[in-house]
This record gives sequence, C-alpha cells and structure tokens, in this order.
Amino acid sequence: MSTLLISDLHLSPERPAVTRAFFAFLHDKAREAEALYILGDLFESWIGDDDPAPLPREVIGELKQLSDSGTLLYFMHGNRDFMIARRFARETGCTLLPDHYVARLAGEPVLLMHGDTLCTDDVDYQKFRRISRFRPLQFVMRHLPLKKRQKIAADLRRKSMSANANKADNIMDVSPVEVERMMRAYDVKRLIHGHTHRPDRHRLPCGERLVLGDWHHHGWYIEIEKDREPELISFPIED
Repeated sequence: MSTLLISDLHLSPERPAVTRAFFAFLHDKAREAEALYILGDLFESWIGDDDPAPLPREVIGELKQLSDSGTLLYFMHGNRDFMIARRFARETGCTLLPDHYVARLAGEPVLLMHGDTLCTDDVDYQKFRRISRFRPLQFVMRHLPLKKRQKIAADLRRKSMSANANKADNIMDVSPVEVERMMRAYDVKRLIHGHTHRPDRHRLPCGERLVLGDWHHHGWYIEIEKDREPELISFPIED
C-alpha cells in the first residue's frame, strides 16, 4: 500500500472547488492508502478547535471517516493553521506531528516539514513565527471570544498578503544552506515539504528535496510505495 502526502490546500468557504476536490481525494485515493500525511496549511486560517463554522466541521467529519476506514492520518501544523490542537486530533482521529518529523516511508527515513522554518532569509516572518508559537500566547488566544479571534485572523491574513507582495521571491523561498543543515542534522537523504507553493523535486549533493504544490487550479500530492521512486503528482481542479 502507498503513503500519500499533501499540503497547502488553504481550504476556505471562498474556494468551494478546492474543498470538493479534497473530499473526492479522501473518498478515492486516500481510502486506498496506508497513510495520509497533511503537512500544514490545510486551512486558510484556524481560529480554534471550537470554531462551529460549517466548513471546519465538515472537514473534521470527512477526516474522521477516513481514519475510521483504516487509513492512518497524520497532521503537521502550517503557518496558517498552527492553532489546531488536541480536540481536532481527537475528533478526526489524526496524530499531531512536531514541526520536524522523520517518518520511515517505504523503508527509508524521510524528513517531513511544513517548510516555513527553511525560509530563514525571511527575517520578519521568522520573528512572527517565534511569537505566534509562544505557548502562553496561544493559550490566551484560544480563550478569547470567537468573534475577536475571527477579527484577529482576518487582520493577520490582510497583513500577510500586503507584506508578501513587497518581498522578493528569493526571500520567500527556502535557504539552500538551511536545507542542507537540516538534512544532515536529521541524517536523511530525502526531505519533503510544502509552504513555498513551488512544486518540484531537487537533486542535491546531500540527497533529494521534494516540494508539494498548493491546491488552486491543480491539486498536488506525493505518493510513496516500496521499491519505487516517490512520485509528485498533480491533477486539475474543476471550478
């Protein structure tokens, strides 16, 4: 059986076609897999596990059906949904992974990451990331009224879009030096991540880096099976 990896779906009510494509993927391809790894940014934003909005509840239900069917489900936080917590894990049946995780896939150790920690040249973002992951701050955020959290999330999205529009492309991409450092630190020959929205496979002196694409006009996933090279696969998303 195969292992599947996805990231950067950025599910939101404004993009129903992507949600439909994701649910079809769960019902079809993922049901046949041994495991599905979601490497962050499943949602455009996440204001808390208690969000009663229809989309989060529907996605949780679909993921629960998948895990109940026997497919192992793993989730890694992204820069958009880092507030996902234990209630989400319990309701979906997924296992929450740390930011850097070595999985044994098809008999080989593979370093899995969302990818944002590799973008070390984006100094402003790395500062924001350290602050937003501060556990006491997250505790306070989770206990704010729902409407207040919704406003904060909307403000952060606007600021992020404005800031990224003024950044050079190379700043928002990974640092080759950091990629090599991480692969050597975890003693792996293969790294898989998302975040940059630049799907590709890169041959490196220290091994291979595979980058998942974001789901927009196309869906993207990586399929890994024993005795076969990992495949980076895309498919069209119909509006």
